[in-house]
Amino acid sequence: MGSYLDEFGVKDAKRERLIKRIVLTVLAVAVAGGVLWYLFRNYREESRVKEFVSALERQDYKAAHALWGCTEATPCRDYGMPRFLEDWGQNAGSVTRGSVKSCEGGIIQTVVVKGKETLLYIDRETLVIGFSPWPVCTPRVKM
Repeated sequence: MGSYLDEFGVKDAKRERLIKRIVLTVLAVAVAGGVLWYLFRNYREESRVKEFVSALERQDYKAAHALWGCTEATPCRDYGMPRFLEDWGQNAGSVTRGSVKSCEGGIIQTVVVKGKETLLYIDRETLVIGFSPWPVCTPRVKM
């Protein structure tokens, strides 16, 4: 039969190990979640640009124009199909994607068309593509 002191502190040691495991597990899950969020935070917007580029490669200009929010039901007043074809039609050549800047309301995606960089803005809520009004997310106006 063991003495009373043989069991002294065993429960405390088990409790410490359990607490340590719980804390480490919570930290590991938080770090993994943060890394996954960082890697996939622009996934929907970037996949919309991939869809746009692949529609251009297939020469499905009607579908590519629809990604700009321009359809027969809701035509774009200032960016109709003739103007769209000037920018993105067969004469545009290959379109390649470049760098991405993550902004609060969307992303700014760089694409290379005819050897020059063009900045596209993809809205997070609507996933509508358009030309980026600025090369940065929050422009600073100097007065």
